[in-house]
Amino acid sequence: MNSAKHQGVALVTGASSGIGAIYAERLAARGFDLLLVARDQERLEIAATKLRDAHGIQVEVLKADLTQKDDVLKLEQRLRSDSGISLLVNNAGVAADGLLANADLDQLERLIQLNITAVTRLASAAAASFTKAGRGAIINIASVVALFPERFNATYSASKAYVLSLSQSLNAELEGTGVQVQAVLPGVTRTEIWERSGIDASGIPAAMVMEAGEMVDAALAGLDQGELITIPSLPDAGDWQAFVAARHVLAPNLSHSSAAQRYK
Repeated sequence: MNSAKHQGVALVTGASSGIGAIYAERLAARGFDLLLVARDQERLEIAATKLRDAHGIQVEVLKADLTQKDDVLKLEQRLRSDSGISLLVNNAGVAADGLLANADLDQLERLIQLNITAVTRLASAAAASFTKAGRGAIINIASVVALFPERFNATYSASKAYVLSLSQSLNAELEGTGVQVQAVLPGVTRTEIWERSGIDASGIPAAMVMEAGEMVDAALAGLDQGELITIPSLPDAGDWQAFVAARHVLAPNLSHSSAAQRYK
């Protein structure tokens, strides 16, 4: 599937629409061959044909439902065995509406399977394969609600906080291996995730909504600059850097036994 003039194969989950479809287009323009993964075979095939015609690349489609363990395991095995794959975009995800106290717990279990379990297994497989090759990149799509969980559904926010934490820890584990890790934290982005999750986004002020193309372009610019965390909707990157600095200042204090005195 890979060829010498290309940069390797980019595996994109949730690639049939929205953020995933735009990642596929942008990566094709950069010279990547593609392995597109989603549940909708027809939309994948249509997208693949357009990408082949527009960019002269090779595109493979793989129908998979990543809420189903068997499908995740098949994709995981592909990542571990295909040395041509050099980039993973862990994009597939779903949101949820409503309060945890009266939620459909089966729906939330599927959310956790997709947003957490599948992301973890695929990131693990990619890390193993890419480390062996001494190159590659893992892009995990999180959300700004990871930083403001009070503003959205509890389980969705928690799942994206997990993705952020996973990316930060994984980046430390892969230091010196040649493998890059990036967590992307979009704000409100115009995609189909809202209606699929039963959420009415019509009341969100237009100024708060970013177009998916703008979001992906900003995220890829962050990747090019070697950012571990990219927040496409943040006007001043210095604000994030100040937050990280404050977190690092706090860290040593978290292990002080003397701090327990304030609870006595």
